[in-house]
Amino acid sequence: MTRMIFSLLAGCFLFLGSALTLSASDDSRIFELRIYEASEGKLEALTARFRDHTTTFFEKHGIENIGYWVPSKNADNQFIYILAYPSLEARKASWKAFLGDPDWKKAKKASEVDGKLVQKIDSQFMTTTEYSPLLTLHQADDSRVFELRVYTSTEGNLANLDKRFSDATIPLFEKHGMENLCYWHLTSGQEGVENTLIYLLAHQSKEAAQESWKAFLGDPEWKAAAAASRVNGRLVVKGGVKRTYLKPLDFSPLE
Repeated sequence: MTRMIFSLLAGCFLFLGSALTLSASDDSRIFELRIYEASEGKLEALTARFRDHTTTFFEKHGIENIGYWVPSKNADNQFIYILAYPSLEARKASWKAFLGDPDWKKAKKASEVDGKLVQKIDSQFMTTTEYSPLLTLHQADDSRVFELRVYTSTEGNLANLDKRFSDATIPLFEKHGMENLCYWHLTSGQEGVENTLIYLLAHQSKEAAQESWKAFLGDPEWKAAAAASRVNGRLVVKGGVKRTYLKPLDFSPLE
């Protein structure tokens, strides 16, 4: 009996050890970043449709809900979310089944009796970088503030930008209280695939984010790393950093 218990415990520890060593390189999922621009006055109705219907239908058809947000400052009535799939082929099959689902069609039609809820949709497909943390879904005790950042590198410098993030930026973000959630590249065939880095951070609050960025940018280690990385010129085009602070919605798996 003792030997059996020991064997079971050993197996559990091996399993836990394997789980703890998982990294983004073990994650072959395809992620999709979708940004909707709601029709005038329809953002609340769009949010309700996702909360009450869309996310459930996504799950029904094998689409993984990752996170749902609206920008903290939302002049453009944006609704932003991220999904995941086992592959692009799986994505195609899931969306075909989702869009053809009679119950979804009924729910969508009912939600649009007073007009369409969305006037513009942007979509990008992404894979995790080799140096990214493994994205795991969890809900914090307090509502965090998320930060979506999109970088456009100078020609031929995406790999050098990646190296700076891997070697210096990510550890320094962590040092100054920022939570690194995930880093992505675009999948092949999309505009910007050769020069785009997309990543997601989390902060305890907007004020915490501001303090973290101030400390990070003033850190001598960061200044030295940034200077060393620019020996062959700038890594990011002028105006090539776009930042959006996001508020998680109450039904978001990542909160």
